[in-house]
Amino acid sequence: MAKYICPGCGYQYDEVLGEPREGYVPGTAFSDLPEGFVCPDCAVRAKEDFELVEE
Repeated sequence: MAKYICPGCGYQYDEVLGEPREGYVPGTAFSDLPEGFVCPDCAVRAKEDFELVEE
């Protein structure tokens, strides 16, 4: 499982944890997030802007 970071605000998407408040259950791979995914914290950065920080 990997972690991805929003370069705008520093929010981290952790595949182990998912993002339950947005409807993504623990274990949801970043690649499985919809193309329209935007940072849940800043809503500025899109999925393609996120950077891999840990595998």
